[in-house]
Amino acid sequence: MLALQQVNSGYGRAKILHGISLNVSEGEIVCLLGNNGAGKTTTLLTILNILTPRSGTVEFMGEPLNGLRPAEIVRRGIAVVPEGRRIFGSLTVDENLQIGAAIRNTPREAMEDTEMVFGLFPILKERRHQLGGTLSGGQQQMLAIARALMTRPRLILMDEPSMGLSPVLSEQVFDIIKTIRDRGVSVLLVEQNAYASLAVATRGYVMQAGQIAVQGAAGDLRQAELVKEAYL
Repeated sequence: MLALQQVNSGYGRAKILHGISLNVSEGEIVCLLGNNGAGKTTTLLTILNILTPRSGTVEFMGEPLNGLRPAEIVRRGIAVVPEGRRIFGSLTVDENLQIGAAIRNTPREAMEDTEMVFGLFPILKERRHQLGGTLSGGQQQMLAIARALMTRPRLILMDEPSMGLSPVLSEQVFDIIKTIRDRGVSVLLVEQNAYASLAVATRGYVMQAGQIAVQGAAGDLRQAELVKEAYL
């Protein structure tokens, strides 16, 4: 589904990614682990072509993404739940969702998608006329995920979805991620919570200094000495 091959990327003169190769297949949750500064968010920005790869290839469903505008990449079926949620605090829950539905072809499709996400997140239906900025942290995270689902993605990129949440809310978020996968949407999950990520993931990659240090099945990574020492 998603394939990165020997991707180099960065900011200005700073090279952050050094030959990154990874892939996500249909029906998978793949986690990307690493400490702050390892290059995880840079990887997501490069997939979306917000950062243009300096070399290497990024492909989705067998087609190259290099050179496409981020909006076109979203239309092709990749959505993002950004770090820090990035909802529009001065807009209502409904209005935030309609921004996600902007690529839908008809109002009826947008209405169907809205009912779908309200089924997943009943609290958002209760708060649909409330300003996003007045929601709790957990509710804002649910809104960010719901907004991404409004694009009808085949793959969702999630950047630190449990950041700043209580253990109870974090557990809810990881349950939601499994539900999304069960509905046929693959997930590339960037997280520092290695234990919870590996519990829901199919496979994982560990990044260090812009490179993939370890990769493998989630169960194997839980037993890997590097992962246990650094993250567990």
